[in-house]
Amino acid sequence: MIEVPTVRRRLLGAELRRLREGAGFSLDGAARILECDRSKISRIETGHRGVRPKELRELLAEYGVEEKRRYALADLARQAGKRGWWRDYADVLAESYLDYLGLEAAAASLWTYESQAIPGLLQTEDYARAIAVAGLPQAAKGGHDQLIAVLKTRRQALIRDNPLHLQAIVSETVLRQPVGGPAVMRAQLERLLEAGATLPNVTVRILPFAAGAPAAHTGPFVLLMFPEPTGLAVVHLQSLTGGLFLEDPKDVERHVLAHEHLSAAALPLHESADLIDRAARAL
Repeated sequence: MIEVPTVRRRLLGAELRRLREGAGFSLDGAARILECDRSKISRIETGHRGVRPKELRELLAEYGVEEKRRYALADLARQAGKRGWWRDYADVLAESYLDYLGLEAAAASLWTYESQAIPGLLQTEDYARAIAVAGLPQAAKGGHDQLIAVLKTRRQALIRDNPLHLQAIVSETVLRQPVGGPAVMRAQLERLLEAGATLPNVTVRILPFAAGAPAAHTGPFVLLMFPEPTGLAVVHLQSLTGGLFLEDPKDVERHVLAHEHLSAAALPLHESADLIDRAARAL
């Protein structure tokens, strides 16, 4: 069976390759540092093989990477080898979504634009269940319950020590789509207001209908950024088959710019909160 590399391994491997090439080392030259075969270096850089933190630090030191970044990348490599809580749901969730959960758990910041639904980390259980039932109408109730359990665990990222910083831009369309019926939607919008008001690491801004072109031009995406000084980031595009990851720095930069453009067109925080409140009261 061919091993499919996880996104985190691919991300680390690609960064290691860029650093090696930037330092002027060939595969053979890198292999001499670890006293190994060049195929081992190649497999590490393609994500098909993990790398021990000590080996990673040795390579990075020879590549001239500063000490803080060496240890930050080694810590990320160490986390990649651990079994996360999300693996307990491997029978329910697509492999690509399990990858996403692992990245989300390790991220320091998450920027998202949502044009179809409330961001997952801010969903109420009833709202999430309504979406799950619509997406998996034939699934057993236990399957839906497991998806809700995943949501509960994911939300801990917002209130843990060193919490995840979430910047969410949400299309006004999402506020007007009564998922689960008026009562469920009203409670969801109230949760959105509560999160923005009580969690200093969470900002929620609304992209109004009046924004026009920015809303029509951009589809939903999530940008995950890892703790400094790793300098790593990845984009996730959700789909019915689990999602697509964009790891190339150029793709990441395009989505950083897209989020900045959407942010410029979105309502300020207080106006966003007023619009959410009005939408809740109209239900």
